[in-house]
Amino acid sequence: MTYPTEAPPAGPGGRVVSVEPGGPAARAGLHPGDVLVSADGEPLRDVIDWMWVADAGSVEVGVRDARGVEREVTLEREWDEQWGFEFEGVVFDGVRECDNACSFCFVAQLPPGMRPSLYVRDDDFRLSFLTGNFVTLTNLDDADVDRIIEQRLSPMHVSLHAVDEDVRRRLMCPTADDRALEFTDRLLDAGISVHVQIVLVPGVNDGEVLDRSLAWLAEREGVESVGIVPVGMTRYQTRISAGYDTPEAAAAVLAQLEPWRARMRAERELSWVHAADEFHLQAGAELPAWDDYDGFPQFENGIGMVRAFIDEAGEELDELGPRKAPLPPDAPRVTLVTGTFFAPVLEALAPGIARAGCVVSVLAVANDLLGGNVGVAGLLGGADIARAVAAHAGEADVFLVPDLAINDDGLFLDDLTIADVAAQAGADVRLLSCDAAGLVSALLELSTPKSG
Repeated sequence: MTYPTEAPPAGPGGRVVSVEPGGPAARAGLHPGDVLVSADGEPLRDVIDWMWVADAGSVEVGVRDARGVEREVTLEREWDEQWGFEFEGVVFDGVRECDNACSFCFVAQLPPGMRPSLYVRDDDFRLSFLTGNFVTLTNLDDADVDRIIEQRLSPMHVSLHAVDEDVRRRLMCPTADDRALEFTDRLLDAGISVHVQIVLVPGVNDGEVLDRSLAWLAEREGVESVGIVPVGMTRYQTRISAGYDTPEAAAAVLAQLEPWRARMRAERELSWVHAADEFHLQAGAELPAWDDYDGFPQFENGIGMVRAFIDEAGEELDELGPRKAPLPPDAPRVTLVTGTFFAPVLEALAPGIARAGCVVSVLAVANDLLGGNVGVAGLLGGADIARAVAAHAGEADVFLVPDLAINDDGLFLDDLTIADVAAQAGADVRLLSCDAAGLVSALLELSTPKSG
């Protein structure tokens, strides 16, 4: 019998998208398109609910198939078996969106006409736990806090920004009763650890306001790390007049944080508060050493990525050993495409990277899609890359673009694919794994003669 896999009727539960043949789910009669609406009598709101009840050898599940027919089945497994199915997504009842009107909100600064998913301002505590998304806690109620504590959703990742009530109102414009600081204390008191993000806005939550925020956080042992991130501005916003876009402004932030880092290293043996890589690059300052990043707890927040890349590149090149002969005249010419922030880092590494057998150059692409002070490679549009490559098409055999600029569907922010970019540029443009190992591996592959 075949089962339809179109979207099921509206209702609670998680939709099954794949079932492993012969596994517990298949043995129980589950099929792609089925919706698990309950487990052991409890409704399933998200994958966390499933994880909470499914740590056992058997689970009673309520199932609704794609035709809307409901049934009860029992899933049973051996101690070393997985359940043998995958959900479509991790949140079943819709992603909670932000209720605030933050002056620095990056989503609100996007140009019109982009794909709808880019305008979703997620502020869902479940995604904070599952994927490390930073959330404000301003849309929580007491029941949500109780659930986080009961299900031990730790660590949480919290966008705090400031502890001063007036500053929070000015900066975040919360539309509901702002109990985020109260909820943060409740979570910490219950043993839930927290990683904090502060998006820094000149003249609003920096200076003395930042010191007060750090003092409040330093009193709470459960605050595992604090990340200081500079405000991002596109050309589509009018609410913020300046960022930390000069060496002097960026250096001042680093200088303010250093006493806090020294204090916390003495008290906790952790640097604790970390500045985003952009501050160091903008200031022209030396990056902290690997160990000073405390295990990189805010890596995905742009904190420590440059240090990790530099050190890992060094390790990869050390394994290659010194090059004993100059590059041959026909060595592949490879251009590494990146944003304006990371370009100086790659340029400094290029002579060493050439030991992989390629003539290496770097192309810094300005972000015309978003404008403003946006200079990271991950926010480059395909059309911007295509124009930049086209202007230099004769200077390289291959142009390598970091894969962090595309989503899971292979699309850049402007919905172009890498094939579209190559066609528009009239050049050989390829995706590259964004880590150092991926870069060296790609260069070695390009420099290795093909047999046959």
